[in-house]
Amino acid sequence: MNKAWLLALGLSTALVALPAAAQFYVGAGVGQSKAKDFCGGGGGFDSCDDKDKAWKVYGGYAFSPYFAAEIGYSDLGRFKATLAPFTDEAKASAWEISAIGAWPIVPRFSIFGRLGFYAATVKESTNFAGDFQHDNSDLTYGLGMQFNITRNLAVRGEWQRYQKMGGGDVAFGAGVGEKSDLDVLGLSALWRF
Repeated sequence: MNKAWLLALGLSTALVALPAAAQFYVGAGVGQSKAKDFCGGGGGFDSCDDKDKAWKVYGGYAFSPYFAAEIGYSDLGRFKATLAPFTDEAKASAWEISAIGAWPIVPRFSIFGRLGFYAATVKESTNFAGDFQHDNSDLTYGLGMQFNITRNLAVRGEWQRYQKMGGGDVAFGAGVGEKSDLDVLGLSALWRF
């Protein structure tokens, strides 16, 4: 978690030092997350709930219509696998820092790509091996579309992946020791200053 705080502090300091004409923005969004390998490939479990609601808050600075830097926090939801009488439940969240590259298609509509790093915490609770916390960091990336409703207000639709999240002792992966790619499909709104 310390790496995420240092990244966020460094980016925040850099953003504050930028000229007053900067295009700052803040945003928030909701979506659906899916922990791709949470149930170890999906076989052999009585039930596997590898999808949940997710939400995100973020802020950034647009250097131009083509490039922005962004920091954010995401609550990625809860996931649960059951093989009676055993259960494994995990809750994931992440801090992230990303570079955004955008390509305006028409005056109010653009597509964009994201590439960055995340620092995640996965809190795992089992009824057979106790509770664990897995902290790790890796790449995050995504693709999306943005529509500018007004000069200040925009909406986004985005797919984002958090690569190789979790892992450790029993593991985010229902006890099979696998890390999981976690995907989020979401909608958000942002406000430019």
